[in-house]
Amino acid sequence: MKMEINIPKTSTVFAALLRADLRTQWRNRRSFVLVLFVPVIILISWKDIIDQLGGAFALSACITIGLMAIGLMGYSNSIARDRDKGVFQRLRVAPVASWSIMASRLTVQLMMILLVTILVFFAGYYVDHITLKPIGYVLTFFTAMVGGAVYLGMGQVIVGLIKNPETVNSTTRLVYFVFIMVGMFGEFGILGDQVKQIAIWSPYGTVKHLLSAGMEPEKWNADTTTALLITIGYAIVFSFVGIKKFKWNTK
Repeated sequence: MKMEINIPKTSTVFAALLRADLRTQWRNRRSFVLVLFVPVIILISWKDIIDQLGGAFALSACITIGLMAIGLMGYSNSIARDRDKGVFQRLRVAPVASWSIMASRLTVQLMMILLVTILVFFAGYYVDHITLKPIGYVLTFFTAMVGGAVYLGMGQVIVGLIKNPETVNSTTRLVYFVFIMVGMFGEFGILGDQVKQIAIWSPYGTVKHLLSAGMEPEKWNADTTTALLITIGYAIVFSFVGIKKFKWNTK
């Protein structure tokens, strides 16, 4: 008599993984709230900057900060923590495709990207009275997804190269801090012309440029297209290296 093995459908497995990852995200809601509301708080405190440099500058900078927090600190730390606890090792012996495990995690992060973008838009509209054209909102969601892919890929690289979750945590915080400081101050030329050029074409600079141009489509030019191509290039390279180096356990 043959034993029948019922293998669940991929869609059923993915839905179960997604529910589990959403519950885990909610249980860690303290960090979840910080990631979402830090960009909003920064935007609210930038009243003078908005008056001087415009709403698109402030919105794009705050969304960029939110994307960095999601990819570098939220995603990479959760992956490192679950790997250290053996969560991935247990999932891999279940009838679950490896790609669906990571796809579920990435889907949650994409939801976070949408949420942080919406919250920044709401804060900009209701607190600072910043409005965009409808096409500007649509393009910004698209560019936020592209920019988010860069920082998710970067987070994947860090968790792929470093196995210890505490080291991952400290490394992501350091990278996050350096990106913000060098990106923001370098963009204004405070750190010199050479650093300014590096900042402009760094992941921080290209993502911010892309977001800002998405909010004001009439200002989209050749430099913006170059920034888009470079941003996509960053995402592909980081993702490739991060996936290649990633280990499912800490041994």
